[in-house]
Amino acid sequence: MDAVMDISWIGALAGLALAIVLILLKLAPTYALILGAIVGGFIGGANFAEIIKILITGTQSVQGTVIRIIAAGVFAGVMMESGAAETIAKVIVDKLGGTKAMFSLALATMIITAVGVFIPVAVLIVAPIALSVGNKMGYSKVALLVALSGGGKAGNIISPNPNTIAAAGGFKLDVNQVMIGGLVPALFGLTVAVIIASLIKYKGTKVTDAEAAELKKASSANFPPLSKALVTPIIAVVLLMISPIGSMLGVDFLASLKIDSLFILPFAGIVGSLALGKKDKIVDYCTAGLNRMTPTILIIIGAGAIGGLITASTLPAEVVALVNASGISGVFLAPIAGVLMAAATASTSTGVILATGSFSNAIISTGVAPLSAAVMTHTGATVIDHLPHGTYFHVSRNAMGMSMKDRMRVALFESMIGITMTVVAIIMYGFIL
Repeated sequence: MDAVMDISWIGALAGLALAIVLILLKLAPTYALILGAIVGGFIGGANFAEIIKILITGTQSVQGTVIRIIAAGVFAGVMMESGAAETIAKVIVDKLGGTKAMFSLALATMIITAVGVFIPVAVLIVAPIALSVGNKMGYSKVALLVALSGGGKAGNIISPNPNTIAAAGGFKLDVNQVMIGGLVPALFGLTVAVIIASLIKYKGTKVTDAEAAELKKASSANFPPLSKALVTPIIAVVLLMISPIGSMLGVDFLASLKIDSLFILPFAGIVGSLALGKKDKIVDYCTAGLNRMTPTILIIIGAGAIGGLITASTLPAEVVALVNASGISGVFLAPIAGVLMAAATASTSTGVILATGSFSNAIISTGVAPLSAAVMTHTGATVIDHLPHGTYFHVSRNAMGMSMKDRMRVALFESMIGITMTVVAIIMYGFIL
């Protein structure tokens, strides 16, 4: 975005800090971000007309991401509302059996998240299965949630979810590039989650027989068969991978057939609904999916506003100069931005949106390639995105019926998983590729 004027970096930093404080104080993130942009603009020396131009230009810059997330709502609605995600989770756990329980639970959550289900919803879906397995095997709730949350984090960085779309949009990439780019870090994250969960599986509060009995009462829903449940994600994955596979095989026609996720995800959702025999539910699925996407869309609009302020200011240049003067490699700016913004907002998607919207230009100006920057920012956002001032902490705690003390114990292990994925991404994309 062209700078409207040289807004002082102090104003941009003050606006960003104010927005984060307001979010921590539970003001709606969209209002917090827009208010931060306005106040920061005034502090930075802008007048009323210039601030309006900054807000409009900044919010216009994120419209590509917004429309893709709206389109993804069709896909997410089908997967979440039809029972397809539950079917996939149950089959994975049943097939792998109790001896590989931690692996099966982590893998199930990873796959459910990877096929486009939000991580809090994925944990809600797999939690009853995990509690049932935990009761039979005598495993602790802490270990079970480590497996679920770790698998969910791994799946989240290779999914067509809002955070991945935002990471791609922030660095002007196709979403499938970011999904593929996160695969190796995700596999490391899955491995560490399973190892940690296995090491502590008998430590902590156990699942009681009474809780297990309640789960049996609630598990009477009729879910679709696996063959039908897989139609939606398979169509999406195949279509998203056409162009990358064509590039790898040297097939020019396939490589040039770059079909955007804007078209692929709604198409997969509609065809999946038909395969499930739910054509009369398509409108309901679309509505439910859009409702789930709306909070993220509103946050993106606010992030566009604060991003407009930062882009129009001298802050990016100051950040690059500071990195160069410190002797620290510019490679680290991307993961640090992801870590800090996700920690401040306790949300992967919001953290990625803020990090890319505010610092993408500064990151690229250090010489980091766009794909490398996107993957490192994305993985960085998984390190401390599970703090108590966010919804995920409480949704996952309630899903597992945990005490606050046990949930805080899980947070430490979650950070270890996120750090693992971030370190792998830095090594791969910062120093090898």
